Amino acid sequence: MSDIIEVKVPDIGDFDAVEVIEVLVQAGDTITEEQALITLESDKASMEIPSTHAGTIKEVFVNVGDNIAQGANILSLSVSADAETKTETPPEAKAKETTKTPPPPVETPEVKQQPAPVSPAPTKENTSETQAKGHIHASPSVRRFARELGVDVSKITKASGPKHRILKEDVKQFVKQALSSTSAKSGSGIPAIPTVDFSKFGEIEERPLGRIKKLTAIHLTRSWLNVPMVTHHDVADVTEMENFRQSLKAEAEKRGVKVTFLAFIMKALVAALKIYPEFNASLSSDGSSLILKKYFHIGIAVDTPNGLVVPVFRDVDEKNIFDLAEEMAVVSSKAREGKLSPKEMQGACMTISSLGGIGGTAFTPIVNAPEVAILGVTRSDMQPKWNGKEFEPRLMLPLDLTYDHRVIDGAAAAKFMATLSGFLHDIRHILL
Repeated sequence: MSDIIEVKVPDIGDFDAVEVIEVLVQAGDTITEEQALITLESDKASMEIPSTHAGTIKEVFVNVGDNIAQGANILSLSVSADAETKTETPPEAKAKETTKTPPPPVETPEVKQQPAPVSPAPTKENTSETQAKGHIHASPSVRRFARELGVDVSKITKASGPKHRILKEDVKQFVKQALSSTSAKSGSGIPAIPTVDFSKFGEIEERPLGRIKKLTAIHLTRSWLNVPMVTHHDVADVTEMENFRQSLKAEAEKRGVKVTFLAFIMKALVAALKIYPEFNASLSSDGSSLILKKYFHIGIAVDTPNGLVVPVFRDVDEKNIFDLAEEMAVVSSKAREGKLSPKEMQGACMTISSLGGIGGTAFTPIVNAPEVAILGVTRSDMQPKWNGKEFEPRLMLPLDLTYDHRVIDGAAAAKFMATLSGFLHDIRHILL
């Protein structure tokens, strides 16, 4: 005896509809529990949706290019009648994360220099029947991609997808054509890095970039081209903070957690953000106003085998050191295993990039736009400091604040860092 059940789209975060970019199964397939069924693509990442049951697929209800939301039927499945009953909608955490494949980063900076949407004249060769009729067929992700490049999709006359659907490749080809035309006339645009045949000089190996690294490249390029950044370097005396941290070891062991510098830095950062609200803000898209945030969510850059990801710790102001230490252990494990959902990487007010476990004395982190600042941390070091009578050993922590100069000026950055350093000097003032 077997029963027919329907497998539905689980909670996929704050999205009304997400495009199906891959259908991994078909009718007649025998699948296992947790086997990936489809791949969905948002503006943040792509995610594989797993099956809630094992069984044989009777019918698949979705196709590549469909836009679906939470609760939509994916397929019907014939399962054994005595199979364990469980909810059809798996928890969000079961959606396996892979990062969306973005376009080559070289093309984005070239287009960002264009003052107006790119509009080359159509040619007979690339005019499609659908476009001639005035219909524009493009998925939300393609339309979003075009907007990021400053392209009006109505001006794209080549649609190479099924049923004259505009693809990302069509957008990129449109941009290349426009850049070629514009550069020839005016010499404007960012020159592309020339292609070099490195095999002429010796043995080489070409290793494709993973999805996360590609996404990081395009995001950082976009931030670098749009945000005028300045980095302020400082050091904080964390001798007393380290003594306090050591005093918590016994309690931390009882709780089964490891308390690191990072938990203290998160609490100190939130305390500074409350005093300087312009750092806990984002510039509006038209640059005419500042959006001040009343919540305190902190992003932490995590290095994984697949690349850099930034999980977000929500309401840090409402959590104690042990809460944060426990959450960091769980989140770090999920990040390394590629199990973070898009929702878990959204909504940060400010990001911390820590190299303390690796080394270095200073660096210039890139602002994670639309945030207006990012805090870099490197390895603490014992240094001799003059106390007025003699030199004494003090544990000093290098800090690097990169900020959006459109929102924050140098004096504000210096004050912010002085305040942050003061909190780190004696963290008990904000914890007790």
